Amino acid sequence: MNQQQKNIKWHGTRVTKDMKKNLHGHKSFVLWFTGLSGSGKSTIASEVEHILFQRGLSTVLLDGDNVRHGLNRDLMFSEEDRKENIRRLGEVAKLFVDNGVIVLVAAISPIEEDRQAVRKMLGKDEFIEIYVDCSLNVCENRDPKGLYKKVRNGLISNFTGISNPYEIPRNSEIVLSTEMKNIEECTNDVIEYLTSNHYIY
Repeated sequence: MNQQQKNIKWHGTRVTKDMKKNLHGHKSFVLWFTGLSGSGKSTIASEVEHILFQRGLSTVLLDGDNVRHGLNRDLMFSEEDRKENIRRLGEVAKLFVDNGVIVLVAAISPIEEDRQAVRKMLGKDEFIEIYVDCSLNVCENRDPKGLYKKVRNGLISNFTGISNPYEIPRNSEIVLSTEMKNIEECTNDVIEYLTSNHYIY
């Protein structure tokens, strides 16, 4: 902690997290979708959010690419910037959880240490890691954003899965194989997990 940080004091509020969860009528937690580019993270997260919204639950979706248009637009793709990107996503997610909202984060988040650092920011059972499992070959064949083609043509460097590592999660709460299941099936798997573990009713 530097000298400037020592002069910053946490200001408590009269309205607590539990009060806000009671107002929303449900638990607050993070669904963290991780996987290679093209694996289906954003698509599944969007479908899950739509179902939760239809059930009257309060949600926010933080998509890794979208956040880089605003909050994280100053960050590039160096190792340090990627780490900071995930830290900021985690901090924003925590703010929403503390305000009684269900947060869906769709971000490659390739490094296990960074994902676990976000988990530690949150309370017990407030972080649900969802590994969207899809091989590099299939992701590259899909190439929905045309990024893999640019990588192969030398137009993009520091790309996860090719020049940069992706560390497969060791203990994800949910694993979705988008090679074996379609979007609807994967979405249903997430909703079933949330229901059977009493996150939603």
